[in-house]
Amino acid sequence: MAREQSTRYRASRSGDVAAAAMGRLQPQAIELEEAVLGALMLEKDAFSEVSDTLTPESFYKPAHKCIYEAIVALTHKSLPVDMLTVIEMLRSLGTLEEAGGEYAIYNLTSKVSSAANIEFHAKIIAQKHLARQLISFAGKIQVNAYDDTYDIDNLMEQTESDLFKLSQDNIKQGVTQINPVITESLNQLQAAMNRKDGLSGLQTGFHELDKVTSGWQRSDLIIVAARPAMGKTAFSLSMAKNMAVNYGIGVALFSLEMANVQLVNRLIVNTCEIKGEKFRSGQLDAHELEQLNVKIKQLEDAPIYVDETANLSVFELRSKARRLVKEHNVQMIIIDYLQLMTLNSKDDKSALKVGSREQEVSSISRSLKGLAKELNIPIIALSQLSRASENRDGKRPQLSDLRESGAIEQDADIVCFIHRPEYYGIMTGPDGESLQGLAELIIAKHRNGKTGSVWFKFKNDYARFQNLDDDSIVNIESGMNRNISSSTTYTASEQDFLQPQGETMPF
Repeated sequence: MAREQSTRYRASRSGDVAAAAMGRLQPQAIELEEAVLGALMLEKDAFSEVSDTLTPESFYKPAHKCIYEAIVALTHKSLPVDMLTVIEMLRSLGTLEEAGGEYAIYNLTSKVSSAANIEFHAKIIAQKHLARQLISFAGKIQVNAYDDTYDIDNLMEQTESDLFKLSQDNIKQGVTQINPVITESLNQLQAAMNRKDGLSGLQTGFHELDKVTSGWQRSDLIIVAARPAMGKTAFSLSMAKNMAVNYGIGVALFSLEMANVQLVNRLIVNTCEIKGEKFRSGQLDAHELEQLNVKIKQLEDAPIYVDETANLSVFELRSKARRLVKEHNVQMIIIDYLQLMTLNSKDDKSALKVGSREQEVSSISRSLKGLAKELNIPIIALSQLSRASENRDGKRPQLSDLRESGAIEQDADIVCFIHRPEYYGIMTGPDGESLQGLAELIIAKHRNGKTGSVWFKFKNDYARFQNLDDDSIVNIESGMNRNISSSTTYTASEQDFLQPQGETMPF
C-alpha cells in the first residue's frame, strides 16, 4: 500500500496526471483523432476548417501528434496533403517510426470516407485537450500546495496568472461579418451625438486635452514620457485627482518607485496647494492648516487606489487590475513607470525567458496593450526618455527618444511627451511669448486622431498641472474643519492664499 502511494506521489510530481488521478483515464477521443487525420489526407481543403481549432498538442496519442505536425509542415510549404506526401514528410522529419510507420498512415484513410464532420470532430478533440490541461493544472496546484517551501500568496498569484493564460490560449476569436460591426459603430456614433460635451472617452479635467483625444478611450494604451524632473508623476496625479474628484471615475495608481505615503503626500500637496517643502517639514501657517482641513475632504472618499509594489511584474499587474476593475469599478490604470516593471515575478518558477532588456520591455508593452483590451479600460504608462533630447535645439523630445524599446511606440495608441521649456532656461517662445510657468504636452502619436500640442500651467510649488484658464481660489466653508494638528479654529482671507509663490526645486 505504501509502495502504491509512493508511486502515485512520484507520478504526480513528474506530471503523470493519469497515474496521479487514481487510475482514471485522461479525457481523450482517439477515434475522432483518427477520423480527423484521415479526412485531412483525403480532402485538400479540410485543413482550413481545423487549423484555428487544433494544434499538434491537441492530440492525445503521440503518433497522431507526429502525423498532424507533418500535415502542418506540408501546408506551410504549400504542398499537397495525402498519404504519400505525409509519409515522405514524416520520413524527412525523422518521425515516421514514431508515427507508427507507413501502414498506420494507410490505415487512417480507410477509417473515414469524407471530411463532412471534421469541424465538429476537431472541436471535441480541442475540448478533450483543454480538459487534460485543466487536470494537469489542478495537479500542479495540489502538489505545490502540499509543498511547505512554496509561499501561498505567490502560489495564489501564479495560479491566477496561469489560469488566465490557459483561458486566453484557448479563446479563438472568430471572423465576424461586417453588418453587426456597422450597427455597433453607429450606436457609438449616436451615443456620442447625444452627449453635450462631445466626448466619447473618460474626461481628464484638462479641457484642451479632452478636445484633442475626445477623452481617454477604452482599451487604449497611452504612453506619457519625459526626461526626469519634467513632471510625469505630477501630471498623472493632477489628472487622477481631476477624474476621481470631479467626475467620480475610479483610478488605480501603481507606483513602482514611491511608497504609498509619499505618493499620497504629493497628492495632498497637489490638491491642497501647500508648498511641498513646508508640508514635508510640518511648518504650516495657520491659514495653510485651515486650507488643508478643508480641501483634503475632496480626497477622503475619492475613488483613487494606490499600490506601491516594487518590481511589479506583468502577471502581478494583471491579477491586481482584474480585481480592481471587478470589485472597485476602476476605469483607468496609471503605471509609474514602465521601465521599472518586470515581465516575470522573481518567485515565478515557470518564468518566461527573454533575451535583452529591450526584448523584455517590448513584451511588457505588448502585455499592457493586451490588458487594456481585455479589461476595456485605458492604461496610462509613464516612461523615461533617453538623453538624446538634451542635445537637441529647444530640447523638445521626439518618438525616437523612447527609452529601451521601439516597441513602445508601436504598441501605444497615444504617445505624449511632457516638455517644460522653463526648466532649460527657455523663457520665451519663437514669437516672443512668455513660457514661464508653462508646460507643453506634445501628442506625437495618436492612432485614432490628430497630433499636436496642449499647453498647461505648471505650479512648481505644488507639482500640479492645470488648465491655462484655471485660477484656483480657495474657499473656506464653515463647519468643515478637520483640525489636523491644532485645536484652534483659524480663519483666512483670499489674500492669504494668493500671495506670490517663490521658486523651489521640483517636488
